[in-house]
Parts: sequence; structure tokens; C-alpha cells
Amino acid sequence: MRSQIFRTIMLALLAWAAVPATFAQQVPLQDKPFAEHKIVLQLSDSDAKKQALVLSVANNLLKAYDPDKIAVEVVTFGPGIDLLLSGSERRKQVESLIAQGVRFDICLNTVDTIERETGRRPEFIPAATPVQVGVGQILFLTENGYTLVRP
Repeated sequence: MRSQIFRTIMLALLAWAAVPATFAQQVPLQDKPFAEHKIVLQLSDSDAKKQALVLSVANNLLKAYDPDKIAVEVVTFGPGIDLLLSGSERRKQVESLIAQGVRFDICLNTVDTIERETGRRPEFIPAATPVQVGVGQILFLTENGYTLVRP
């Protein structure tokens, strides 16, 4: 009985200790420690107008604020990952924003789902940051001071 309780406690402690490390690997924070403003933009559909709007909002934020004082992160999941696929017609705009410090996250759960359904893994822009769970990334960012905007 005593050894069974000890084993249960040890397994629980091991599981508990592993959770933060795994979670931290899935949802890295943007490297802007001095940012006074933190915005996360959600893109969860493939509508061309919404894609354009998200890119416009990110661009306008960079113009309105000192780029060193604002952290902008675009999280894509579901059909929204179309913006970050290698063949995207907006690829140059995305890469320009990345060069200016905007981070674009792509949900690996969505990528894995597409691969399962089509038998082919979609290629995405190499500068995109893969995160395991797009919605989890949004949750993590909002819990760490980011304001969620869904244009």
C-alpha cells in the first residue's frame, strides 16, 4: 500500500514537472523585452480581405509606434495558415513585416491535420514561427500582457 502511494505521488510529480517545460517549448515569447505595447492579431480564416486587413493593421502599428516599443505577433490557425504557406501571394508582405520585427506564428496542429487529410505536408514560409497549438499561443500571450485583436 505504502509503495503504491509513493509510486503514485512520484508519477504525479514527474508529470507536473514536465508540463511547464513542454508548454514553454510550444509557445515562445517574442524577443522584445522593452516593448510597452503588446498586440496579438488572430487570423483563423483564409479570406483574402481578412488577410489584407491583418497585414494592414500590423503595418499601421509599426508606423504609429516606435518598432522597439511595440511587439506585434500574428497567430494563424485553421484556414488562416494559408497566409503563411510558401505559395501565398502575400508572402513578400509577410516577409517584409517579419524583417521589421513582427512575428508570424503557424499552428502545427493545423499543418498536421492537413497532412493527414491530404497525405502531403504543406510547406510554409521558413521565417514563420511554428507553434504546436495556435489558440494555446493566443491564450499564453494574452496571459502575458498581450492584447488580442481579431480584425
